[in-house]
Amino acid sequence: MSRAYSRRIFLARSGAVTAAAAVTAAPTAARAAGPARRPVLPDVPVRKEALTDPTEATLAEAATLLRHRRLTAVRLVQAHLDRITAYDATYQAYVTVTGTQALAAAKEADRRPSGPLAGIPLCIKDNYFTAGVRTTANSFIFDRFTPAYDATSVARLKGAGGIVIGKGQMGPLATTRATTPDGRITTVNAWTPTDPSVDPGGSSTGPACAVAARMATSSIGTQTGGSIVLPSNQQNLTGLKPTMGRTSVYGVIPLSFTRDHSGPLARDAMDAAIMLTVLAGPDPHDPRTLGLPRVPDLVQAATPARRNGKVGLRRATRIGVPPDYLTGASARVIALRKAFLATLEAIPGARTVEVSYPADWSLLTGAFNDVRLAERTEPFHAWLQKDPTLFGVSLLSWLGGLMLSGDEWVTGQRAKTHLLREVLDGVLNDCDVVLQTGPVPFDILGLPEIGFPIGFDGDVPVGTILGGGPYEEDRLLEVVAAYQAVTDWQWRRPADPPQARVMARAARPRIDAVTAAAKSA
Repeated sequence: MSRAYSRRIFLARSGAVTAAAAVTAAPTAARAAGPARRPVLPDVPVRKEALTDPTEATLAEAATLLRHRRLTAVRLVQAHLDRITAYDATYQAYVTVTGTQALAAAKEADRRPSGPLAGIPLCIKDNYFTAGVRTTANSFIFDRFTPAYDATSVARLKGAGGIVIGKGQMGPLATTRATTPDGRITTVNAWTPTDPSVDPGGSSTGPACAVAARMATSSIGTQTGGSIVLPSNQQNLTGLKPTMGRTSVYGVIPLSFTRDHSGPLARDAMDAAIMLTVLAGPDPHDPRTLGLPRVPDLVQAATPARRNGKVGLRRATRIGVPPDYLTGASARVIALRKAFLATLEAIPGARTVEVSYPADWSLLTGAFNDVRLAERTEPFHAWLQKDPTLFGVSLLSWLGGLMLSGDEWVTGQRAKTHLLREVLDGVLNDCDVVLQTGPVPFDILGLPEIGFPIGFDGDVPVGTILGGGPYEEDRLLEVVAAYQAVTDWQWRRPADPPQARVMARAARPRIDAVTAAAKSA
């Protein structure tokens, strides 16, 4: 598929999405349709740590062990449930644990394995509809809501044999790091579990913590303003936000119609590729997914290429380095970024190139980003009129959208179109993929990006973000897989929290509405 053709489709689709009617907060159509895709999973070498403790295994390692009957689904699921019992009082990664159902599904998977994810325990962010399981979006509004059917993404994971082990805690209505709806911090960073002040990333905080703390093999989150890549960066994971429409958001409680994305938070590039392969594809309930270029072989893209025993890129790739990549951060983070670039440049096929921003970059990625707020108010008008206190600590974001005028929203959409042209015909004209210091502008525009680890600043993981062209998730995976083949950051796991220092909910600080609005997705 040529890049020019992909861009034409993406531009046409972006215009259609902007003009479309908003999705309702609680979809009421028939059950999500569409079978799960079935990637052919490779047999991967299994590390001794994973042989000793199945919660250490990546998805690919666990699937290899399960296929060869060296591990049972019951043992794998039970091991994760044991960790939840032992440690989640500290982590508070889960809002709901479905242990009984998960074990029953595991027994069935051992009797009749079906699908590439058969027996794999997964954490689902709590804004995805899950049939018969409470779905709250961590809000007062949906506190008692139990869907009758699964979101398309959940249905596809289950259709591939995946086992839902629980619902991951999240920022209230997907706006900030995970707190209670009234702002008290819940989920912590798995690497600093006794210090709730350390940022764990949001709003997919719980799904990230569950995987990092070995309480799920993989997870899915949503991203509107960084909510997949940021928790991944903060907790040493590989999170992939696909191109708009690559995955369905049907059955996801919405935040922004033109910016919501569904994607995996995984342990490495291979796991992210496997998860995205299952999730991706057309869904008649989500028109954004229809008529797109075919999904490439993501598993192959995430398999490091080797020539004469040396890891190299599958395709020669120009990696853009923007002017702010080596500035505006701590000395330690800048040192890690320099080391990361040096490692990349040593990989055959990779070439770093300097790229520049247009003169109006700060304006386009800053002030105009506020137009997203109007999109979150539209499906929630009834609740705003009924009782604004239902929005808890995130109320100011909804009020801000309510006060945005129609002409401001139109101007913002024009600015977004201009920004898209600046990225596609400017920044990405000089490179194939581009490094970023944050999720903007790729999440604004619906372009794919991937967050992955590059080191540690003390005890806290440090990651970076790589953005690409429309429908080029495979190119992102190729770069990250090669980098991870010559480094070991993705193999590192945090120490277990000391159980004697379990922190009670009441001891955790609270963020106020002003702080929540400032940090809102």
